[in-house]
Amino acid sequence: MPGGLKRVIPQLVTLVFLVALVSLFFPTFLQVEYSGGRFVGPVIDVLKRGAPVALLAIGMTLVVATRGIDLSVGTVIAISGAVGAATIASGYGLVPALVTAIAAGLAAGLFNGILVAFIGIQPIVATLILMISGRGIAQLITEGRILTFNLPSFAFLGSGQVLGIPVPVWIWVLTAALVILLVRRTALGLLIESIGVNRRASALAGVNARVLLIAVYMASGFCAALAGIIITADIRGADANNAGLWLELDAVLATVIGGNSLLGGRFSISAAVIGAMIIQTIDT
Repeated sequence: MPGGLKRVIPQLVTLVFLVALVSLFFPTFLQVEYSGGRFVGPVIDVLKRGAPVALLAIGMTLVVATRGIDLSVGTVIAISGAVGAATIASGYGLVPALVTAIAAGLAAGLFNGILVAFIGIQPIVATLILMISGRGIAQLITEGRILTFNLPSFAFLGSGQVLGIPVPVWIWVLTAALVILLVRRTALGLLIESIGVNRRASALAGVNARVLLIAVYMASGFCAALAGIIITADIRGADANNAGLWLELDAVLATVIGGNSLLGGRFSISAAVIGAMIIQTIDT
């Protein structure tokens, strides 16, 4: 049995058991129909609505693998959504909105990474700074109101369909697949794990721990920005108060359900996103 598949068996068994349990009370839970050019049903709703947490779990898993944690991802969702909506409200199109929203997420990750890697602040404290202050930044951008917009191409990212499947599903699945390929088909995953096991030893072995730490926090910010884009596009507006509120807790839970230790070391992206689907199945 391949090692990757063996790693996710507990999560798959849990998800199957949960789906079977839900189906006892709601027999139509697994029913999927094709209507109006798209697939509809509770399972599709789970896959779509679980997209933000799945994306956050991808970035959170990388951070946790280095023995860190990112409590700011919910706030980064609000900031990125606010930046994207403000860009559209200023008269710019889809590409500038996406670029500025993603840049905001990367900047937030860079800020967290510098605090952890160079200044030496504990990750839980470093990211708590942005978690607390970040919503104020988002409020300044939206001027304390829900900033709405009307740009169908941007809204498509939250409520559109491709081949009958919601766009948010495509986004989190492709993001997970690309990250898995990157960390498992290159030495990057092993280097990240080495930092989590023993940062000092990995540095002595020649691993640039500081650069990698900044990279994983920026990856977490990037994933949070994608989640912010999806949430903002879905409601066609930026809600700085409620967007991403407490989702950082769901992201940590999904990572732990995926069997990833908060003490760092070995990690599994695929198990983490299955954990996100377990959480969303319960919520739904």
